[in-house]
Amino acid sequence: MYKQLTGSVLLAMAVASAPQAVAKVPANANEAATARHYASLIAGEPKTAELTLFFTQMPKGGDLHHHYSGSVYAEQYVDFLDKQGYCVDKRTYRIETKKEVVAAERAKPAEQRNCLSTAEVYADDYTYRELLQRWSNKDFYNHGAIQPPPDRLFFQTFGYFGPVSNANFREGLQELKKRAIAENVSYIETMFKMSPFVVNKDFDAQAWNNANDDKAFDAQMGAWLAVLEQDAGFRKQTEDFVAKIHESAEGIDDEHFTMRYQTYVLRLLNPSQVFSSMVSGFKAAAMSDKIVGVNIVGQESTMVSMRDYTLHMKMFRFLKSRYPEVKVAMHAGELAMGDVPPEGLKFHIDQALVVANANRIGHGLDLAHESNAPAIMARMRKDDIPVEINLTSNAFISGIEGANHPITLYRKYGVPYVISTDDAGVTRHTLSNEYVLFASRYKPDYAEMKRTSYNSIRYAFLPVAEKQRLTRQLDERFAAFEAKIAALAKTQAKLK
Repeated sequence: MYKQLTGSVLLAMAVASAPQAVAKVPANANEAATARHYASLIAGEPKTAELTLFFTQMPKGGDLHHHYSGSVYAEQYVDFLDKQGYCVDKRTYRIETKKEVVAAERAKPAEQRNCLSTAEVYADDYTYRELLQRWSNKDFYNHGAIQPPPDRLFFQTFGYFGPVSNANFREGLQELKKRAIAENVSYIETMFKMSPFVVNKDFDAQAWNNANDDKAFDAQMGAWLAVLEQDAGFRKQTEDFVAKIHESAEGIDDEHFTMRYQTYVLRLLNPSQVFSSMVSGFKAAAMSDKIVGVNIVGQESTMVSMRDYTLHMKMFRFLKSRYPEVKVAMHAGELAMGDVPPEGLKFHIDQALVVANANRIGHGLDLAHESNAPAIMARMRKDDIPVEINLTSNAFISGIEGANHPITLYRKYGVPYVISTDDAGVTRHTLSNEYVLFASRYKPDYAEMKRTSYNSIRYAFLPVAEKQRLTRQLDERFAAFEAKIAALAKTQAKLK
């Protein structure tokens, strides 16, 4: 199923948006030597240390399922405390933002303070270590203390570091860029900011009443959209939102690295908030070449998420019909057996594709439980819709890994996929580590691994010219990488 492809062939496939079949291209000598070296690393018991070295050096085109706030490491957020004039309460590990409280704490003798500055957090090893365990999953599997369930721990972390995450965008983005370049990642498409919303309680009540009446719900959305489009305050909110993203993005793009931004809506809110946030998100994406798509985030198994899931998909369908050029990536099916009653596992990916017309599927974990699973995979294969695979996140939050992970099904049935990180700061890993997990668990050959890297450019929400530029760069970087590995293999052979 997986053929040996050069970057130019992959680019032609991307531009044509054609499914997988292309002619096999002969490998050059360095590529063949690299493939043999890689094969020796996954033969038998995978050599994970050597695989880590290999994938840290290997070019990874991009990271397409990436949350800004969850990708910055907790240590960086601690560094932001002093910059904002905040402190951390060592009793709750929450950030104190009220200036009068911070001032009162700083007036106390050091031994009496409960709210600590950056330097004081680092100086208090107990508080620092405990903070890291609450602001990320650090040490979760490495000690025996009483702990919350992994999914609760994961989603609760955002409430701890939110006050500094939301105030230091430029510095956070620069840190992510630096780390990406260090591990040979040239493109990130990050879910960056939630688009603005307004509250309309009448809309909420009507939406729940119209949940099973598509015609009435479309009319309801159309009526409020017309009002929002004439609302000068709402328009100003959207314009300010776009300006903030552009301001934060200054200095990020250069000849070695590119970043683009998805706006997102939060599925935990009421229908009026979700819909108006979608409206501003779609409008922002239409206004800016930096904003390349709209997403929906939030734990999928909560009561509100499950209750309103179909409503949200219908909102996406409605707005996609009015903004057909705006791309949508969708968290869909991030559910495991036991998260919800069995019937709750049967329709999320299907509705994301069929109702919301998603261009990419994020996670797609409940595939095997979906009522329409064969048709889902056939549609994704036919329409060239990839799934974004996040192995570390899926194992930690949902306990899904190894043979239980649907990547086995997606690969078997020819569904395109990309490997991505999700929230690398919270789950404390890198994109290179995700490649190591994929290689060591599923043992794809080198041609498939290389193709996976190119897929992350092929399926980016970018104009064709940008994909061409990034693909040419990836061609050059792979040529240099394969020459290096081939030379290494030759040296190793002489030493035997």
